[in-house]
Amino acid sequence: MDEIMLKPALEQSAAIHAGRLSATNLMRMTLSRIARINPAINAIISLRDEDVLMRAAAEADRALSEGRSHGWLHGLPLAVKDLADVSGVPSSYGSPLYAGTMPDADDIQVERMRKAGAIFIGKTNTPEMGLGSHSYNPVFGVTRNPWNQWRSAGGSSGGAAAALAARLLPVADGSDMMGSLRNPAGFNNVVGFRPTPGVIPSPGPELFLDQLSVLGPMGRTVRDVAALLQVQAGHDHRDPLSREPGPLWVDPLPDFSGARIGWLGDYHGHLPFEPGVLALSEEALHVFRRMGAAVKAVPPFFDMARLWQCWRTLRHFLVAGGHRADYADPERRAKMKPELCWEVENGLALSAMDVHAASVTRSDWYRAMLGLFERYDFLVLPSQQVFPFPAEWDWPKAIAGRSMDTYHRWMEVVIGPTLAGLPVAAMPSGFGGEGLPAGIQIIGPPRADRSVLQLAAAYEAATPWLGLAPPL
Repeated sequence: MDEIMLKPALEQSAAIHAGRLSATNLMRMTLSRIARINPAINAIISLRDEDVLMRAAAEADRALSEGRSHGWLHGLPLAVKDLADVSGVPSSYGSPLYAGTMPDADDIQVERMRKAGAIFIGKTNTPEMGLGSHSYNPVFGVTRNPWNQWRSAGGSSGGAAAALAARLLPVADGSDMMGSLRNPAGFNNVVGFRPTPGVIPSPGPELFLDQLSVLGPMGRTVRDVAALLQVQAGHDHRDPLSREPGPLWVDPLPDFSGARIGWLGDYHGHLPFEPGVLALSEEALHVFRRMGAAVKAVPPFFDMARLWQCWRTLRHFLVAGGHRADYADPERRAKMKPELCWEVENGLALSAMDVHAASVTRSDWYRAMLGLFERYDFLVLPSQQVFPFPAEWDWPKAIAGRSMDTYHRWMEVVIGPTLAGLPVAAMPSGFGGEGLPAGIQIIGPPRADRSVLQLAAAYEAATPWLGLAPPL
């Protein structure tokens, strides 16, 4: 019964459109598998009523019988990350302040997935307000890793990544400010893609200053991810910084022999790593060499302590801007997680000149990255500094004996591509001694989304990792 659910999303879509699989049967199998597996991992939340979903699937079958397909997602069951709004499905954002909120409209990317035929079955779990790279919150609890249910699934797109790894969903959406598409991809042995800012429109209360967060796709193959991205992407007048990205996939894949790849590693000792994580990433470099690429270590090129201070300033500024009204109300503040209060308090203490200085550092970092791309075609970094950690932790307090001085310092490895606005594919790099997954980031030059996806697909074809499923 589950065989079709182990297939990539595009194969499921092809089976539906060829009449080999009905949307009704796929929905029935999906709900059955969720009922069996989701209680152990808690990836999918706010699951809609079965009768409603079966009627929607029957309507999808009826449309196909009449020659009407809405797109490649037609009839596929999807669940949306609980930081995005889906009309008719409760939004909580992982916060008791918003639990049970019923949106009356879809977010833009959700609107586009619905138009392409997706059937929304519910939501995927996330940390409270998306803060932190471990998906737990007081509304729905903790999401557990399908590879080891005593471990974290990462975050903030942890529910999406865990649902993909457990074969509960064909593809999934996510979002990424501080690695929220990349860390959970590595933790769960799936693919996450952080596109160039503006590729997927995302109008919010702040339309111009918040250029750190992006929306993006996740999947079990790179082609699935590229296909979902093509649905999500494109200009919308509601987001003044959005744009048309052009084709995001062209066959056949290019020959990457001769490509120049720069290995950033641990930034020459700046970043600590749990033993085994960096070694798996270094082993993954041999895959690129077998593909004919030249891989070289990148020498020191920037003050990484300065970059971290820049990151903290901009993140405090943006988080405080979005949550200062809740913080100002003592009753609402009492329901906010300590990390959120800490972000707001630090943000409120900033001056305009602090933010400007951080923006200058960010600009210097961007120019430094441009300099690297004169010598390298792509850059590679680990996507995580630790293996999936115990699910009862709130966050790792130390790595390799080095204390983590903030709740997110253990994910510092992801801030560089975010601050430079670069496209990144998060790909698996193998499994550690305890059978826990890890991953790498494949980073491209500005606006090179298609090239990054194609290198990621070539890497996928040369590795066995994405063909493996957790022993559920």
